[in-house]
Amino acid sequence: MKRFFQSLLAKYMFLILLALFIVQISYLIIALFVFGISKNGEDPIQMQDMLVESEIEGKWHQEANALQNVTSESIQQHFDNWKQQHPKASMFWVDGQGTLANQEDVMEQLPAKWSSAYTAKFIKEHYGGDPFTVIAFVGQEESNGFVVLEMPRSEFDPPLAHIYDRYGIIFVFGIVFIIFLFIFVSFLFFRSIRKRLLHLQEAMEIRDVDGLPIEIAVKKKDEIGQLEKTFNQMVCELRESKQREQQEEQLRRELIANLSHDLRTPLTKVRAQTYSIAKESLSEDGQKAIKSLEASVVNIDRLMENLMSYTLLMASKYKFESQEMDVIRYIRESLALWYPVFEKEGFEVEVHLVPFEQNKWEVDPIWLGSIVDNLLQNVLRHAKKGGYICVTTESTNLYDAIVILDRGNGMKNASNEAGAGIGLSIVDMMVKGMKLDWDIESGEKGTTIKIKKYK
Repeated sequence: MKRFFQSLLAKYMFLILLALFIVQISYLIIALFVFGISKNGEDPIQMQDMLVESEIEGKWHQEANALQNVTSESIQQHFDNWKQQHPKASMFWVDGQGTLANQEDVMEQLPAKWSSAYTAKFIKEHYGGDPFTVIAFVGQEESNGFVVLEMPRSEFDPPLAHIYDRYGIIFVFGIVFIIFLFIFVSFLFFRSIRKRLLHLQEAMEIRDVDGLPIEIAVKKKDEIGQLEKTFNQMVCELRESKQREQQEEQLRRELIANLSHDLRTPLTKVRAQTYSIAKESLSEDGQKAIKSLEASVVNIDRLMENLMSYTLLMASKYKFESQEMDVIRYIRESLALWYPVFEKEGFEVEVHLVPFEQNKWEVDPIWLGSIVDNLLQNVLRHAKKGGYICVTTESTNLYDAIVILDRGNGMKNASNEAGAGIGLSIVDMMVKGMKLDWDIESGEKGTTIKIKKYK
């Protein structure tokens, strides 16, 4: 139950119930405030019992009939007593001869002589109207005339109506103030929810040095607080996972580095022994075996070199030194070193390097050399069946490109020299590291690779 009252649902339901009864609650609060003023203020309202017309009428008849010595003085005394009790009342006496003898606070113009016809007309016009009018005979005999009592109908309203007449403006402004106060409190409530949600969104977007979201302070135990708590748990799990990943990556790099180092020593011995054996007198089959062994040693050495390069690139520790250089000239020099290799393997080599409008590229010579070596080595290993390689240039409105194409079976077909694809992974990371782009189109009739520099 305590958890429910701490929830946003409970607060929202409270606001709904308060909205349904806000006017009634406002009226009650203002009424209590006004009653407090009327009882304790400097200008109190006389809180009296509610007047009843029948009681006033009966009392007027009773006291008028009880008068004994009917004189102008006794009638005036009777009027004064009623005036003290009912200050807004007006009274007058018409004696037995039809003469208007006494009057008290009468506002209307009355005739000095009252005939039977005028008396009947007066009774007809004032019966049941406003002001409330009561006519009673004086004493026990009708010859003493009659007395008339007139009171405003508002005198018979409830006391609360009199208070509202006097303090109505307080009621209106008080209710309006409470309604606006309710709207303001509701605004603060929903603004607080929105602010907390935006704060949570910002925490999701901000990243620390490891690229992970930051934890957020949990201040309340409602639904948003539970969401913040769950978010913090997720961040902790991500951080633990990141740490495990970094540890595994470190172990993997160390393993590759140790394997590369440990394999280079026996590989060097194998290469030395192969060289020594090749100098001996061998049969034709022996010479072929030695050449095959030398090729395998070269491939293993290059694979270890690629492993080291890939590991350093993944760890962002491969040294990158960018400089402006003539890319066409650099490609020509690289191809000159590879030409004897392709010629030995029986490849048809074509080179069509047309200068660009801007031959100067901002690249790392070592990285670009590694890219070219890996791509040419890939052609040598996997496109030997086609026996063809072409290196050319391509210029469009969008980019300049170095293009390497062959007539092999394509990358999707099986190859006797198939490897783990580390060389192409190295090419991808180095190309993107130098802010260049590349794409591959491969099919059964060959493969085309473009290294692009956008203008």
